[in-house]
Amino acid sequence: MHQASEAPTGVVAARLLDARKAAGLTQQEAAEQLGVSRPTLIAIEKGTRQTKPEELIKLAALYGRTLNELVRPGPAPQPIEPHLRASLSADTSPDLLGAIGELTAFADDYRALEQLTGTLPFRQFPPEVSVPQRVEVAAFAEDVAIRERSRLHLGDQPVYELRSLVEQSGVHVFYGGLPSRLAGLYAFVPDLGYCILINRKHPPERRRWTLAHEYAYFLADRHKPGVDTVQAPKRKPLSERFADAFAASFLMPETAMRRHFLAVTERTGDFQTADLSRLAHHFYVSVQAAALRLEDVGLLSRGTWDALIERGFKPGAARRLLGLPARAPSEDSFPERYRYLAVQAYIQEAISEGQLARFLRTDRVTAREIVEATLTSRDLDAEGHEQSVQMPEQLSLFDLAS
Repeated sequence: MHQASEAPTGVVAARLLDARKAAGLTQQEAAEQLGVSRPTLIAIEKGTRQTKPEELIKLAALYGRTLNELVRPGPAPQPIEPHLRASLSADTSPDLLGAIGELTAFADDYRALEQLTGTLPFRQFPPEVSVPQRVEVAAFAEDVAIRERSRLHLGDQPVYELRSLVEQSGVHVFYGGLPSRLAGLYAFVPDLGYCILINRKHPPERRRWTLAHEYAYFLADRHKPGVDTVQAPKRKPLSERFADAFAASFLMPETAMRRHFLAVTERTGDFQTADLSRLAHHFYVSVQAAALRLEDVGLLSRGTWDALIERGFKPGAARRLLGLPARAPSEDSFPERYRYLAVQAYIQEAISEGQLARFLRTDRVTAREIVEATLTSRDLDAEGHEQSVQMPEQLSLFDLAS
């Protein structure tokens, strides 16, 4: 296996800084754990004071990282923090800094895997749009959503594999353990591309809404980072209103909503809470999102959702009462392409099994299972029984007929 040299002091310093923030520790807390003064830790993180080997070992353990991760060769993590912090003005809370650190760590690992495997970053992106200042933003967002659905050949049907579609468009989607008040982060990372971090603690329907919301930023304002909070400000900027309207239009096309709504009302002469719950399940959105969308397109009166809540309506209880099955959400912390690159790097012996486990954020046993699953195809034999087919590791189809 190739033995890599150590990264320069400045690169190690940048990685230590991001690792501390991802761990949610202040400089004072980390300094106390390390047994040094806060100015000394600041010097270490600035690269003006070289870290001693024993200090690196302590810091790696403190931050939950491996030594190899901190000292491996390659460029330092890109500083996306200042831009994301600007999105929340003066918010310097530890939970926000920890979330930014987690996104930075994911992005740094992704770039490292691309470099280890000799893979070029994704560069085929859909065209960018500009949100006009003097146009009804909801109507413009609806038009953008229709065009994007057309580009992806979706028609007006529900989108169940939203994450896969977004990743195929060139956006790297990660799931992390963010604080509950944060729904997601979006940022452009030089030498890698566009990245979204979604709060894995939120319900699947909320995660899908956040993903569609952040995807709107990618389509319309892709080089401007953003932070999506659960409690949005009352006075939303134009970009936020566009993202909300796009998410609703993209996940719940008006033509399909009207068709579904009219099919129920023509058959029964009514549209009840059970019908609303079924419609929300069909489009894989929350009941609240479905109700507000029906209000927006004029199929329900304004204030219907608020009236439902005042009457004590419980969406979860309604779903269970109707026997609506839960859909299997995407739970992977990292994109599918990221996993393939990690497995490829391991097969090429560019990384060890321990390094593979760290890249995959898991233990060695699970990492081996991921390698086997990635290289194994599930198929049916002649009698219709499932069988495992081991795929060749490096087989070019262009060379088969030569």
